[in-house]
Amino acid sequence: QVQLVESGGGLVQPGGSLRLSCAASGNIFSIYAMGWYRQAPGEQRELVATISSGDSTNYADSVKGRFTISRDNAKNTVYLQMNMLKPEDTAVYYCNARLSTYSRMYYAGDYWGQGTQVTVSS
Repeated sequence: QVQLVESGGGLVQPGGSLRLSCAASGNIFSIYAMGWYRQAPGEQRELVATISSGDSTNYADSVKGRFTISRDNAKNTVYLQMNMLKPEDTAVYYCNARLSTYSRMYYAGDYWGQGTQVTVSS
């Protein structure tokens, strides 16, 4: 009933930029926080950045100053602008949303996108 669809991944050279988008759709009553996580091969999934409904942001130390998270509440969409990309940023990036649905308005659950590959390589 809820879908998160990511876009914007791809191959980029070190020092380059990419912008990821994630649109949430379906039986959504309210979205609280949205965020981006990533998982490199053989590694655990890790937090990249989150943004609250009040636009408070949180970043992993490894991306501070390079990545910027933002959201468009009217479109139920979250963005991740990634600049000065490094090879170690290579991973599958997953969108997350904590939200409630019209079916369960007072329960906030976590929903995930299918992931989008980001590869930083020369």
